Amino acid sequence: MLPLTAAGRIERVQAALADRGADALVVTDLSDIRWLTGFRGSVGTLIIEPAGSTLVVDGRYTEQALSQVAASNAATTVHEARTSAIVADFVAELLRSHARIGVTLDRLGARTYEQLRSHHGDDVVDVGGLIDGFRSVKDEAELQRIEHACRAADSALAAVRPMLEDVCRSAVTERDVRDELEYRMRRFGADGPSYETIVASGPNSALPHHRPTDRRIVEGDSVVIDVGALVEGYHSDMTRTFLIGEVGGELERMYAAVETAQRLGLATVCAGAVGSEVDAACRASFGDDAAWFVHGTGHGVGLDIHESPWLRSGATHALRESEVVTVEPGLYRVGVGGVRIEDLVVVEPTGCRILTLSPKEPLCPQSAPMT
Repeated sequence: MLPLTAAGRIERVQAALADRGADALVVTDLSDIRWLTGFRGSVGTLIIEPAGSTLVVDGRYTEQALSQVAASNAATTVHEARTSAIVADFVAELLRSHARIGVTLDRLGARTYEQLRSHHGDDVVDVGGLIDGFRSVKDEAELQRIEHACRAADSALAAVRPMLEDVCRSAVTERDVRDELEYRMRRFGADGPSYETIVASGPNSALPHHRPTDRRIVEGDSVVIDVGALVEGYHSDMTRTFLIGEVGGELERMYAAVETAQRLGLATVCAGAVGSEVDAACRASFGDDAAWFVHGTGHGVGLDIHESPWLRSGATHALRESEVVTVEPGLYRVGVGGVRIEDLVVVEPTGCRILTLSPKEPLCPQSAPMT
């Protein structure tokens, strides 16, 4: 894979600051800091000024920061400040000569915000979306890691599928499937799971973010598996739904409806399409069933599992080439079950390239042997 590099990223942000009415920028979100500098520690503050940038870390991370910033070719200086009070004083000194200080307000801790306000008052301005706008378009090295994460999840799901095909012969629980998926993803090259793997069976499948339990999967279940892998900080995201053996006609109808909606959503994704348009395409295909579609159609994926852009009602962002988004319509009915189908895709000029390649067909009907 190509090496990850942060070269040129801080300079792009510097060039855009004036248009946002800011003279300097305070960055505390760790994913933003990682994208801008390559630093992967758990605490840090990045100050971007017109003529330079400084990453402030405590003593635990000095050597790590120096190494990772250098390896990422980031144009930033590393400064060690050993206590939070020293960090605050140093940041205040750096910003003293700047009139208007930019922040991403919804990612800024209350304490940091109050410290900035104490020095700059109303001249602390929200530039929310500035870094998101750059981060959402992935370069080739980022895409390679996302694709690698997708392959790990695809391979893990393929390895686990026989467990679902054999539930009538052996006791298989939601947690069994979750544990095997996460073990297999690591075996196939992932650093770990992207998020808490969802395995939701039977009545639990009507809960979009159900956490796996010891419930045994049985014939007649809908089983929703939402699984993603993590590779060098980059995530994948995929959902498949399996119908186990003979299921009710309503579940089969729901599956067909979600499959159609997802296909229409995928067909809508292209450079220039607005996020709300993709959502509307999926929602409209459900007709009266749309009441059971209780979340947005998709979201961006990268260093965060949920990031810009968003495919949901009210989203005004026009998709751009090389953004990576999910398309994941679903229907959830208490007393019946749930169905969700999700792919991760790269936006292209006239369509999208699907990264998650696991088959979408439900399992073939089965019957448990009588013993």
